[in-house]
Amino acid sequence: MGSDTNGRERKPAILALEDGTVFEGTAFGAATTQTGEACFNTSMTGYQEILTDPSYRGQIVTMTCPLIGNYGTNDTDPESSAVHVRGFVVEELCDIPSNWRSDLSLHDYLASSHVPGIEGIDTRALTKRLREAGAMRATICTDGSLDAEGAVAAARGASPMEGSDFVKEVTTPDGYQWDPESKLSRQWTIVNASVDEPLEEEDGEMYRPLADPKYRIVAYDFGIKRNILRSLRQHGFDVEVVNSRTPASEVLDRNPDGVFLSNGPGDPAALDYIHSEVKQIVDKKPVFGICLGHQVLAHAFGGNTFKLKFGHRGGNHPVKDLRSGKIAITSQNHGFAADGDSLPSHIEVTHINLNDDTVEGMRHRDYPVFSVQYHPEAAPGPSDASYFFEEFANLIDQTR
Repeated sequence: MGSDTNGRERKPAILALEDGTVFEGTAFGAATTQTGEACFNTSMTGYQEILTDPSYRGQIVTMTCPLIGNYGTNDTDPESSAVHVRGFVVEELCDIPSNWRSDLSLHDYLASSHVPGIEGIDTRALTKRLREAGAMRATICTDGSLDAEGAVAAARGASPMEGSDFVKEVTTPDGYQWDPESKLSRQWTIVNASVDEPLEEEDGEMYRPLADPKYRIVAYDFGIKRNILRSLRQHGFDVEVVNSRTPASEVLDRNPDGVFLSNGPGDPAALDYIHSEVKQIVDKKPVFGICLGHQVLAHAFGGNTFKLKFGHRGGNHPVKDLRSGKIAITSQNHGFAADGDSLPSHIEVTHINLNDDTVEGMRHRDYPVFSVQYHPEAAPGPSDASYFFEEFANLIDQTR
């Protein structure tokens, strides 16, 4: 045991997989023990957005990029108000970040959120194991409470991701109006910005002026990301966010111009109470779904979803638009996918993943309803798919 130049006490930590594989490293973040599904993300940046993405609820995330933490953390970039991962795994942690926007080191950020991290393990070997054997339940122990054998046993006793409803843990308890003039809406991001637009600077951050909203929509919160709300507002949407259990009748009584279905965590097949409500909306209002919202639509249409071997997580996934033949590099985070063979004939598959041919987008042939499995709001990027927000606006214009 020792300490580094930042004063962080260096204690041993364990990461154990349910197949008996054990990695030993150094603890950072909170001193605790957690279990969850081990997965990996191939992004080189955006670790704070990953940590705070509600879609990662119940998971222990490994970053394949070897150096993490070098730009620290801040109050602007989080995708929600909390860290949602069960644990964080990196090869090398930067204890002293070098960035003018940084407020806390990654170690301090996770410690304040009561989330454990482990560094100093071979993340390439771990990623290879997950690719070969599939995503597995795992234990991360940073408080010395378990030995290797105990950590493996804890992983094997953890609840599987299949059948898990984590939406109930991350959805907003009460509905709210997304502030149309807030700094979070005006925050400039590379994803949604054009090079010639007017920008305003305040305290070193860049902001864009906002036009008056043109469309009034209701957004179901299954674990919605802030940059989705930001992107919707910047594309002219006035957004009312509602709890995941809000009945379709209440949404339709509001008579919105459209309905948005957000991203979120867990097994989409476990959300039958959501499927039934969405089914009552798709033939009455324009609908746009992202990620879990896309999977929920698959079930509402009468199709099925299935668990991917190790999921799609990162900012470099190639997707083909079957209508135009164009390829986009996309940001993704999902462990389940819509089963294309189960979709009825009135559903058109519009996009596929070029790595494994899974369904990445679909639309209803008769109703103004479409969805994508990946993230057009991607923060920090890439921005290839940001046009979908404009497509939603055009769809509402066409059906008004």
